[in-house]
Amino acid sequence: MNSKSDGRLYLMCEKFFIFEFLIMSSGMLGAYTLNLRGGVFCNAQTANVVLMAVSLGQGDFRQGLYYLIPISAYTCGALLSELLPTKVRNIHFLRWDTYLIAFEMIIIFFIGLMPLSLPHQISQVLINFICSMQYNTFRQAEGIPMATTFVTNHIRQLGIGLAEMLKNKDIRVPGRAMKHFRMIIFFFSGGVIMTFFCGILSERAIWTALLPMALIFIFLAFADLSREDIEQKPHGH
Repeated sequence: MNSKSDGRLYLMCEKFFIFEFLIMSSGMLGAYTLNLRGGVFCNAQTANVVLMAVSLGQGDFRQGLYYLIPISAYTCGALLSELLPTKVRNIHFLRWDTYLIAFEMIIIFFIGLMPLSLPHQISQVLINFICSMQYNTFRQAEGIPMATTFVTNHIRQLGIGLAEMLKNKDIRVPGRAMKHFRMIIFFFSGGVIMTFFCGILSERAIWTALLPMALIFIFLAFADLSREDIEQKPHGH
């Protein structure tokens, strides 16, 4: 049975706790690449576009053109996440969202096998790719647009919620703003956890991100196989 909120039915892949686990794993991936794989944040592409512009502006064309690789990987992730769901629905077994989580887990496990002596760009591009697919697939948590790979909009929405408190002279944080605040906390927690394990497990620290992903997969697969209509599209698609 689908979850219900405000009179609307939502799939398991739209439940808010699923998005909390997703953004926690993204915080872990971001901390992993920052700590061990080149000191960059691969969950979004704003920094790569800025770095590309700076490199080209300084005349370093080789470095500038390199940024086309992660940007292209992110673009391809979005492209495939738009094209593949239709193919997956024809299989009539699991939803696209569930297959994507399984695919992300495989990539994360593979990156953990890669020694730090390998070029960091390999793991960076792989994380760019899966983050793009995730960002484009999981769009709304129970009717609220949510990003699962970075927190910029969550911080903005928290600020909007605080402004509403001041305007309404109400000490209670609006429910929508509180949900965005929880997303920030889960992302932050993922970063803290991953940073701790990076110092202990080295390149295999990324495997700790498999725990929240495994929980997500279990919930999604159980819903797909037991009670949900896999033909139904999530809201926002």
